[in-house]
Order: sequence, then structure tokens, then C-alpha cells
Amino acid sequence: MDDETHDLLATVASLYYEENLTQDLISERLGYSRSYISRLLTEARKEGIVEIHINHRLQRDKPLEERLKQQFQLKDVRILRTPGTTYAQMLHRLGALGASFLEEKLSDDTVLGVSWGTALYEVALALHEQRYPNLKVVQLLGTIGTIEPHLDGPGIVRSFARSLGAQYFTLPAPWLLDNRMVRDALYSDSHMRQVLDLTDMLDLAYVGIGTIVPQYSSLVQAGFITPDDAVRLQETFIVGDVCGQLIDIQGNLRENPIPGYVFGIKAENLRKVPLVVGVAGGRLKAPAILGALNSRLVNVLITDEEAANHLLLLNEAVETAPRV
Repeated sequence: MDDETHDLLATVASLYYEENLTQDLISERLGYSRSYISRLLTEARKEGIVEIHINHRLQRDKPLEERLKQQFQLKDVRILRTPGTTYAQMLHRLGALGASFLEEKLSDDTVLGVSWGTALYEVALALHEQRYPNLKVVQLLGTIGTIEPHLDGPGIVRSFARSLGAQYFTLPAPWLLDNRMVRDALYSDSHMRQVLDLTDMLDLAYVGIGTIVPQYSSLVQAGFITPDDAVRLQETFIVGDVCGQLIDIQGNLRENPIPGYVFGIKAENLRKVPLVVGVAGGRLKAPAILGALNSRLVNVLITDEEAANHLLLLNEAVETAPRV
């Protein structure tokens, strides 16, 4: 699109959406037909010049929140009521709920750690623009190398920092390395050490909870494992990951069967963070969420009512099953 066309689309959109002029008035002012103005408005939305956000009232299930908080000894729980919503709508509103919780906790001296994933991307989109020049946003583990860079660690960190008017610190290295010596050398690199040292100072962390269900698995989407590999992992009782740490439904950390060495925050360091907020929703995520809660890698949960109810049912089954 050339600059002249872009400026025309922006002008028409501004008159319509910001100045509340009718299409007839815009037609008279600019000298174009009303039907042409209508086409320009449609084109402006298609080209992303106009973005429409609908702010639904976020309804919460507070009795269910209290039940989960007590049962899993969590520091806080936020559960979104989602009657009649699609998965995409649920995820969008879950991001808004996660953003609301984060905005309650922030101050200018906060050190915030962030991992990756669609849910965290939705949190970043929902944040209101603010100004925290001393706040630090820190990438918690290396990049997954996804074909959708805005969902990966560096993109998510930049999105959070941009919305919050904050500083950001990235780890420009893969999350999984072939050679252990290379991974260990990265831990000693001065730039990487600067970022990793900040993870020892975290006030809170926002983490996605990954699933091993093939159609929703980031590891599958990024090409680290095949759908068949994911099924085999499920057969070994692995249900998902938190910051690259694979977990089973009982919360045990499991050895990574994917060849390579994870680069990023370690489980023992993540458990030291005062607030680790796991954001994930949907019935298929329930096993991974339950594993994350049982692992104590997450102590605050933001999810939807369908996932919450299903993980309670799963937990009853797990409590009566023999330990793995």
C-alpha cells in the first residue's frame, strides 16, 4: 500500500470512528461517493489501520476460586466464567483477566519475568498503556523459534515492556541446545548472566502452561517434536511443561526425552519467586494445569471455569491413584 492510500484510509477512519461523522457527511466533506467511503472503511479494518476492541465485563466464579485456592494452597486464583464462548473468545478474555491481576501488583521497581505462549500474548495485548521506567521485564528462557515470533519469548517480553513503558531484557539463544558444553558456556556469558541474574530478583513471573496435546502443543507447532512424539510423551504420563520443565499430572519433574539441554530459569529458582502466575484455559489444558499446580512451579492460577472444573475431577482421580 502506498503512502497516499494509507493516509486516505486513516483520514476516513478518523472521521468516522473518532469524530463520529456519518458516511454521508464524510462523503460530502471529501467529495467521494457514500459507497466508496464504505469500501474505504472496510479496507481500513482489513489493513489493520482500524482495530476494534470490545471490552466485555469479566465475570468470575468466586466460589470456585476459593475452592481451588484452598485445595491447592495457592496464593491467589482468578477464574473466568465463560458461558457460550468459543476457545478464541475465552483466551482473549483470559488475557484481560491476567492483565487486570498484573496491573494490581505492579510498581515502578518491579522485576517481572515472562515466558512464552498464546495466553501471555493475550495478556500483553490487554494491558493498558502505562509508564514504569524502572520496571524490568525479563525473558525467563531461551527462544522456541516459532514461526509466530510475537508468541515467542523475545516478542512477548517486548510487548509487555511496550505496554508498561518499561525496560526489557531478552535471552538471545535457543531454549533447547544440542550441546551441553555450549549451554553451560551460555550460562557463563556476561550478557546472558546479566539477564539470568535478574531472574534471581523476580517479584513475580507470568508463565504459560504448555500442554502435550498435539494440536495445542507449542513444542509440536515449533517443530521440536512430531505429533506422534507428543502421543508417546502422553503414554509416559507427561502432561505438559512450565518454562520448559516437563511435568506429569502428579507434579513430578520428568526427564526431557527430547535430545538437548534447556537454557533458562531452573525449577528450583522459579519456586523461589514470590508470585508465579500461570495463565492457561480450556478443558484440554486441565491435565497440564493440574500438573503445574502439583509441581509447585505455579502459585497463582488464572484460568476459566471449564478448565477449573475438569482439573478438580482429574485431581480426585489422581489422589486415589498410585504415585508414578
